[in-house]
Amino acid sequence: MLPDVRERDMNLKEFDESIRRVKDFPKPGINFYDITSILTNSEAFGYCLEQMNLWIDELEVDTLLAVEARGFLFAAPLAQMRKIPLVLARKKGKLPGKTWCEEYSLEYGTDVVCIQQEDIAPGSRVLLIDDLIATGGTLKATAALVKNQARSSLAGYAAVIGLPFLGYEKHLDDAPIRTLINYQGE
Repeated sequence: MLPDVRERDMNLKEFDESIRRVKDFPKPGINFYDITSILTNSEAFGYCLEQMNLWIDELEVDTLLAVEARGFLFAAPLAQMRKIPLVLARKKGKLPGKTWCEEYSLEYGTDVVCIQQEDIAPGSRVLLIDDLIATGGTLKATAALVKNQARSSLAGYAAVIGLPFLGYEKHLDDAPIRTLINYQGE
């Protein structure tokens, strides 16, 4: 098990400073919050895992569902440490075998997220994990798979970064949302 987060020396200001900001990426006017800088900083990465580990207890989770692809980076070590299943949510055509899929809207079009049917046990209590929550579209679609297809319950949503100014809370109002840090569009 990970040590209690209170034992770590990192504070929220230091964690914020560990996140690289890239202006005008991928296009002008967009501020990109790059979590790869967290991965190169073992203290910041450990801080993320410790906090998410606490959420697993708080929300009484027995299965983690990671959203492609950066969600995998945070969910995989937690699932291994907790000895609980890790389910992957991927784009259509990336998973073998029988899948459940859900289409969702993007700014310009649609996309599809899928999970393998055999990977999630009915009745599981699932925490969805991603690196960043923007509009909440991908997480909303993934949650629909959990509740409607897998016949499991949604324990909550977890991410390193939240962008509440994009309105994700109105799409994800069916379960608790946990983020380590929120940005308001600065």
